[in-house]
Amino acid sequence: MVEVICDTSFLIHLATRKIKNIDSVNTEIGQIQFVVPSVVLGELERLSKTEEKRQDATTTLEFAQNLKTVEMSGKFADQAIIDHIRNNGGMAATMDKELKNKIKSLNGSIISFSNDKIVLES
Repeated sequence: MVEVICDTSFLIHLATRKIKNIDSVNTEIGQIQFVVPSVVLGELERLSKTEEKRQDATTTLEFAQNLKTVEMSGKFADQAIIDHIRNNGGMAATMDKELKNKIKSLNGSIISFSNDKIVLES
């Protein structure tokens, strides 16, 4: 089982959209488990206090209760994820182009969305 570290935007998308291939991800990509860094939960808590993001953030926080939380600290989730991949290797789930490029430069793997389907990027 490979743990996939979710960033905030990926997690919101996962929690609030209908993902077409969610049931077949393990056969398409392999046995994966989405995990949520504690710093991402902190970002979601802050977003849940803003008018425009409250609904999505609250839905995502509820969704995240069913996922494993991993301790990662830092002011910003992106930097915490980059540091984790740099130190431990691994796989991250993000839609952020800049973050994708940094993780790929560290030989990490990326899971993202394409047309509301989960895809493994090379």
